[in-house]
Amino acid sequence: MTLRTFIVEDNATIRENLIGTLEELASIEALGWAESESDAREWLTRSPEGWDLAIVDLFLRQGSGLGVLEACRARDPRQRVVVLSNYATTDMRKRCSQLGADAVFDKSNEIDALIDYCVQQSDGRASA
Repeated sequence: MTLRTFIVEDNATIRENLIGTLEELASIEALGWAESESDAREWLTRSPEGWDLAIVDLFLRQGSGLGVLEACRARDPRQRVVVLSNYATTDMRKRCSQLGADAVFDKSNEIDALIDYCVQQSDGRASA
């Protein structure tokens, strides 16, 4: 089953590569993307049930991925929010978890783990 996914990433090259990779390897459908906290919050508020997965970077053109996580706290239990960041320190992972992130992945060395996570989520929906 395809995961309807919203991407919050301000680097166009990273965003395009991420979408291409995940669409090819992990059965995601990219619904859209945002480069700033306010744009991400607006889209997620406007489409509260229209997505299965949000992938959020912490450092954005404007605002922070932490604010996006906060905006997702009241999401449906079936919806997942993960962080993909170059700043996935132990303290930041803890903070993201406190704000409701389902998982945190480091951009530099955990892309395979993100792909595996997406595949597991997709397989879980298919069997549900």
